[in-house]
Amino acid sequence: MEPFPKDGESAAAGEPSRGAAPSSGVVVQVREKKGPLRAAIPYMPFPVAVICLFLNTFVPGLGTFVSAFTVLCGARTDLPDRHMCCVFWLNIAAALIQILTAIVMVGWIMSIFWGMDMVILASKYKDSDQNPDPRALRNRTWPVSQAY
Repeated sequence: MEPFPKDGESAAAGEPSRGAAPSSGVVVQVREKKGPLRAAIPYMPFPVAVICLFLNTFVPGLGTFVSAFTVLCGARTDLPDRHMCCVFWLNIAAALIQILTAIVMVGWIMSIFWGMDMVILASKYKDSDQNPDPRALRNRTWPVSQAY
């Protein structure tokens, strides 16, 4: 391990080294890669997400089970290429995993984190309604009467 940074490296994040120009920098974008179960969490209205979090906190898996039915009601997910029934069954599988592993506390903790993810996604969904971007509009489900 070297005690001093090399040329072009910085000693602390955000602090330019002696030889680098203050305006030079690299922009790094980080995108979270979600697995199929996590990507199947639906974007719900905020009050519904809070209710699911409450249910998941006290009865592990119940809020996830309820959120599975919001998919059948047209809630959008991060799996736009999957059929609605497939996403529904992925959410049911997540609820069953939470219920079955709640005995050893893993499912209960997973259930609470799942509910927190629902609330976070609901707040993002609420913000995207105020400032819609083209990606959000492309994945949005439209009523059947307007589709034809």
